[in-house]
Amino acid sequence: METLSALLTFWQEQAGKLGEQTLQHIGLTAGSLLLGVLLGVPLGLFLSRRPRWAPAVLGLAGILQTVPSIALLGFLIPLLGIGPKPAIFALFLYSLLPIIRNTLAGIQGVPPAVVEAARGLGLTDAQVLRRVELPLALPVLMAGIRTATVINVGVATLAAYVAAGGLGEFIFGGIALNNPVMILAGALPAAGLALAFDVLLGGVQKLSTRRLRQVGTALLVALPLLGALYLLPRATGKLLAGFSPEFVGRADGLPGLTKTYRLHHLPSVVLAPALVYEAARNANVDVIDGYSTDGRIRAYDLCVLRDDRRVFPPYYAVPVVRPALLRKHPELAPVLAQLDGLISDTAMTNLNYRADYLHQAPKAIAEAYLRRRGLWRDARPAVPGAPVVKLGSKIFAEQYILIEMYAALIRGNTDLAVQTKTGLGGTTICFEALRTGAIDLYPEYTGTGLLVLLQPTPAVVDSLGGRPAAVLSYVRREFQRRYQLDWLAPLGFNNTYALLMRQRQAQQLGIASVSDLGRYLRE
Repeated sequence: METLSALLTFWQEQAGKLGEQTLQHIGLTAGSLLLGVLLGVPLGLFLSRRPRWAPAVLGLAGILQTVPSIALLGFLIPLLGIGPKPAIFALFLYSLLPIIRNTLAGIQGVPPAVVEAARGLGLTDAQVLRRVELPLALPVLMAGIRTATVINVGVATLAAYVAAGGLGEFIFGGIALNNPVMILAGALPAAGLALAFDVLLGGVQKLSTRRLRQVGTALLVALPLLGALYLLPRATGKLLAGFSPEFVGRADGLPGLTKTYRLHHLPSVVLAPALVYEAARNANVDVIDGYSTDGRIRAYDLCVLRDDRRVFPPYYAVPVVRPALLRKHPELAPVLAQLDGLISDTAMTNLNYRADYLHQAPKAIAEAYLRRRGLWRDARPAVPGAPVVKLGSKIFAEQYILIEMYAALIRGNTDLAVQTKTGLGGTTICFEALRTGAIDLYPEYTGTGLLVLLQPTPAVVDSLGGRPAAVLSYVRREFQRRYQLDWLAPLGFNNTYALLMRQRQAQQLGIASVSDLGRYLRE
């Protein structure tokens, strides 16, 4: 009941946003479905007359169906940019297989005797198709369209990752922020849309042939109009921002910046964290969120806007560990401590640059750094049945590098085996994996631990005053009390949130700080 009450309150507070996202979701589904029907049905009819082509065409459509959604969207970004084009095109590709296959199966399922009888009455091939085969194949054909529709409603949630809007914005924001209510706020309407589309098309399927023609004509007019809902005018301004889902919802992210710097005139779109830098580099957006030690800042000639009012709390990297691991293997403590305070902001930025821009393997980067610092030891011979230390990381290069450093230190200084589980996703996934014992250690950031995982009251946050030592002390104490997890010593660098712009554009507009950005938007 508590969750239901919170969900209803959220929907009430976000009614405008929910309505906008629902319309966008309908538009995405309708637009892609129209394209799928316009190509898939004629192609299925063609294959019914040229069956030797069917294996190749269905095989190609099947291959497209197996490509992971986020991978397909990522592949389309360089070709079509961000926004509606890659989203609708990807959904269109996913709709083809069920429509083509069911159209072909429906026509092939018409009894040959019925077709021969129609031809015996003098009907031409086109008349046989229109008056006999299509009406009899309609139930199977419509089943394919209904299947494609349900698939597209579900996959359309991923469109939020390429600034295409839709109900996925709530879902991915909720996942990033460990907010089940926000997840349900997007997932339940999406499920409702899938059911509504399916029921609507099921009703269409039951109509008489004459009535079906009338409704079909109406749908051919309505689907483009529904697709146009996606293209409803959005807020415009001097600049466009692209933000990751987590940044949009976090108190120290966009909400805090908007309140402090009055960035109300900065329209923004939601992008997958892995795509925000590419969007800025390709001038799809002008302002993005990022991290101050990210190597792509140097690689893509971006600049960090100075947080002159100190909205962003300190984000010092610290390994978080299950205490049972150190109690069981006390020899690990001095090994892990070799990285304490060792990595500066500049050093981490350079390491990230090697991964993000030079595309060097995180393992090679970690080994080279440890060798330079005199910490490298060749891995000891494997001991059969040795206990395994499970190291985890989030899904970006910096975490991969840190985990490879810890793995190398453990292998070179102990007889323990190491298993790395990199790319676990966002904060919530890593944290839950640590709590449940799926991993034993992962690098976290003090600001994330404070605001995302602990979520203290504003009064508590204000009392800490953004002081690194105070934040770490509070996070360390509360994690031990609430979750029985330990924060070790900081690694040295502060990978804080930052607003980024292309260097040349920022210089042309005279924007060096977030305050400058706010003033420029209000002018």
